[in-house]
Amino acid sequence: MKKGFIFYIHSVAGLVSGIFILLMSLSGAALVFHDDIDSVQLPAVIKAGDNTASVDDFYNSVQKQYPGAQISNCVLPAQGDKPVSFFIYDSSYESGKKAMEVFLHPKTAMILKTRGRGATAVGWLSKFHNSFHLGKTGEWLLGFFALIFLLSIVTGIVLFWKNIASVLLFRKSVYKRSNLHQLIGVYSLLFNLMIAVTGFWMQRYVFKKEFYASYDYTTVLKASSPLPFTFDSAHAEIRNQYPNFTARVIYFAQSSEGKTAVYGSRSRNAYIHSKKFADVIFLDSAGAVSKTRFINEIDAADRYDIINSQLHMGKFGGAGIKIIYFVFGLTGALLSITGFLVWWRRRKNK
Repeated sequence: MKKGFIFYIHSVAGLVSGIFILLMSLSGAALVFHDDIDSVQLPAVIKAGDNTASVDDFYNSVQKQYPGAQISNCVLPAQGDKPVSFFIYDSSYESGKKAMEVFLHPKTAMILKTRGRGATAVGWLSKFHNSFHLGKTGEWLLGFFALIFLLSIVTGIVLFWKNIASVLLFRKSVYKRSNLHQLIGVYSLLFNLMIAVTGFWMQRYVFKKEFYASYDYTTVLKASSPLPFTFDSAHAEIRNQYPNFTARVIYFAQSSEGKTAVYGSRSRNAYIHSKKFADVIFLDSAGAVSKTRFINEIDAADRYDIINSQLHMGKFGGAGIKIIYFVFGLTGALLSITGFLVWWRRRKNK
């Protein structure tokens, strides 16, 4: 009776979250190669001299072309043959309500191309994976289905734990077509358990009351002022003080009292930490380092959030990790399909 009840919970959880698991599995597997796919769509960089332009040159080039724009941040490429991208809010695109991405030549600071943020196939897929394109409703659904997915995995472990050893020991008795759902579940158990836990943890905020609070505010587009200091000099001082720090993303201060945040990573950081956002150095209005927030200085909970995100998206390794994530990422879709077939076969037999 107890096992029957657990099986009922497992079946209902699988049926309720089946389509979700299928869609999230397929889109998640594809998004493992997000950066690789997106890099193919980047504008080509034609070599023009050996000197690399400074962030000041990039900033001035963007401001010259879009004098009324609010300049948010820029992303420095890991490779010198890739364009630098700036994210800005300008009235020429969506009335300044959405960010526009501006690509610049890394050596000449010439604007190569512009596009809406996420206005690509992979950008659409990323938004679908994060919210189903349904805004806060989609975010809540993600949190809910992640919890149901986790429930289906736990009940599956309880139901078939005796078969796990048989599968891993390659006993012929369990290698039957009718056991395909169990076989896939066992071999992908650790991966899917990790995906379910990390996915739920990333969406846990939807179960807090703050998520349901309404905010009535109007975005006011404010043109960015010229940089109050020479960023190239400030960057040189950062490298002097923290020689093992590599800057990746720069968020520019939006007021004279604000601070410019330089995100990146130090070479001493663990491989599991983000290369873009593990460490941050804040600059004051004069370009001097005002404070730091390195990965080892933040709370354990915040540090875990970074690691959790890296684990969920498979961004902590090279091509080998991506291939593993892609292959095992598809097992969620296979579990959804084979689980439905098991349920359908039992229903027909009854």
